[in-house]
Amino acid sequence: MLRNRYVRTVMLSRVLQQLGIWIRNFAILLYVTDLTHNDSRYVSLISVVEYAPILIFSIIGGTFADRWRPKLTMVWCDLLSAISVGLVLTGLSQSSWYVLLVGTFVSACISQFSQPSAMKLYKNHVPSEMLQSVMAMSQSLVAVFMVLGPIAGTFIYQQYGIVTSLVLTGILFGGSSLVLTLLPRDLEHSSSGAASNFNEEMKAGLRYMWSNRSLRILSWTFAVVGLAAGLTQPLALFIVTEKLGQNKEFLQWPLMANGAAMLVGGGLVMTFAKKVRPQKLLAAGLVVSALTSALIGSSTIIAFTMVLMVINGLFYPCIQIGIQTLIIKNTEASFIGRVGGAITPVFMGMMVVGMIVSGYFKETTSLFTVYMTSGILLVLGAMILIPLWHNKRQVNVQVGMK
Repeated sequence: MLRNRYVRTVMLSRVLQQLGIWIRNFAILLYVTDLTHNDSRYVSLISVVEYAPILIFSIIGGTFADRWRPKLTMVWCDLLSAISVGLVLTGLSQSSWYVLLVGTFVSACISQFSQPSAMKLYKNHVPSEMLQSVMAMSQSLVAVFMVLGPIAGTFIYQQYGIVTSLVLTGILFGGSSLVLTLLPRDLEHSSSGAASNFNEEMKAGLRYMWSNRSLRILSWTFAVVGLAAGLTQPLALFIVTEKLGQNKEFLQWPLMANGAAMLVGGGLVMTFAKKVRPQKLLAAGLVVSALTSALIGSSTIIAFTMVLMVINGLFYPCIQIGIQTLIIKNTEASFIGRVGGAITPVFMGMMVVGMIVSGYFKETTSLFTVYMTSGILLVLGAMILIPLWHNKRQVNVQVGMK
């Protein structure tokens, strides 16, 4: 797979980008919890500003990704993210910590134009039979930083503070932009028509998605799973402090265990990617995640929680790889950006809703109730997928190794 120039370059860019994101996010999390004395509402707010832009700008970014040249779009997006970090640093020295949330929001908005462009490059330049393996490699990369990210983010913040963490973030985003310039030059005509109307293109993308049965069912699954993920995503810190009785810095260890397991899980999926259909891969991941979520919410034993995090990590790649493969295989290349931009807000919108209510849900009920509710929703998401189990439809395109 790494012989493919597009895969190799995008993966190297993602290494720098992921390291920057982890350093930034962990520094902001620890900085804000220090200032607010571990207030769950402010922790939830951090997650909201990280993910809300995906809801707001995903369809817009996806539509522009179908119109714009993918290489140029990705280069400029990472460069603008680096510049935004510099502006946050300037504001932080003269204002309150809320400027960190603004900077995170801006960077997340920009990424909505970059991510669909990478998917478009894969669709156009990676053979269909290799797509699921490439998605597995992408997930394995994420898993590597689930291990390294918390260590790097915690160490840099504790040793050098928020300013150094943000400076490194900006440098890494800039490096990612530079790496992407190594991609082959974009085709001269990569949009669906220079004179075409933006609104009409966006509507066409929505009509295409709704007319595709597989994508329609996937949207319903996304909605339920997004809500489940949103309920628990901001509360991992409280599993550590309330259930396990540890300080907040201990969070890096269960995250590392989860990330290491994700790395192994991603490698396993790569080995049998051609033998298991993506819809069944996704369903298996959802069922196991449901079980581990409920048990994590009830466990007060550190060793047992760590085991559950490992099991969860082993099967999490099944969810991400299944989702990405289903989208790519069931979508024509000219609609990749718009379909991704239409489906993603379904997931992220419900995820943001879950994040908004999670802190209050926890305060009015209990941590266990939140995690159990999340598990039930994940099982429901797997059940919605059942009509796709016997669906063999996929959109074929001709691609060549570059």
